[in-house]
Amino acid sequence: MKVVVFVKATKESEAGVLPDEKLLTDMGKYNEELVNAGIMLAGEGLKPSSSGVRVRFSGASRTVIDGPFLETNELVAGFWLWRVKSMEEAVEWVKRCPNPMISDSEIEIRPLYEAEDFGDAMTPELREQEASLRAQTLGLGPIRYVAGTPLRLTGLVDHYTLETRGGIPSLWCRFVPHIGTVPGQIGGMTTYGVSFNAKPNGEFDYMAAVEASAEISKHAELTEIQIPARRYAVFTHAEAVDSIPAAFDAIYGKWIPECGLKIAKAPCFERYTEEFNPQTGRGGIEFWIPLEN
Repeated sequence: MKVVVFVKATKESEAGVLPDEKLLTDMGKYNEELVNAGIMLAGEGLKPSSSGVRVRFSGASRTVIDGPFLETNELVAGFWLWRVKSMEEAVEWVKRCPNPMISDSEIEIRPLYEAEDFGDAMTPELREQEASLRAQTLGLGPIRYVAGTPLRLTGLVDHYTLETRGGIPSLWCRFVPHIGTVPGQIGGMTTYGVSFNAKPNGEFDYMAAVEASAEISKHAELTEIQIPARRYAVFTHAEAVDSIPAAFDAIYGKWIPECGLKIAKAPCFERYTEEFNPQTGRGGIEFWIPLEN
């Protein structure tokens, strides 16, 4: 679950009194602990309400009200966004926080709504729209959703870890001479980089492949896999191929935990269309992330 942790304002914070070096140091260490524990997603301090404005809504009317605002005990001087297992865990982390103010202060914890909280009102279409917006905020670009057809892929396979995945380009160099000569190859010069058999420790198998229309006979090097039809979230990658690992880290490390969609335990793949330019390493690159049907 995600929670917002509000640091409530005090007379000092509303007067613009800044923290001293000791408090900044203590809070820096605390924030470092939060980050290292995988708890902290964001956090900022806020200027006094005298620097802010409010917009009051009444029917079609919008009224702008300049700060400062008088209800000091209801104002917020800063916040964190955390991912925690439970409200109890959030409370324990707050108890470890240095007093964020010079005088007595309060910290308030509020859970965020999850997609499941909205029941049937959150339709599959709205879930996918929300997931696409989250991808854009992460700099991953818009998503399109595709009902993928079955794939029969033929290529070279090797085993990698997160530490050794830098060797994947070497696999492609070995496979390139086969492109255009694979028996039954279809799809023109479109190629696929398939990640499958992923394990929690970061190990996975990777195939550099093309689509083929028929089962291959025994081959000294080439291997075949079949991927059933399913729905995919498809990302278009506008950068060069050397940035693909970072893009996948962002998709699996940031987008998937936040997207609200159910990701299938199935192969994901890069798809290199005929627009891909091997000389520049750019163009026609897509990431297909499998979704639960």
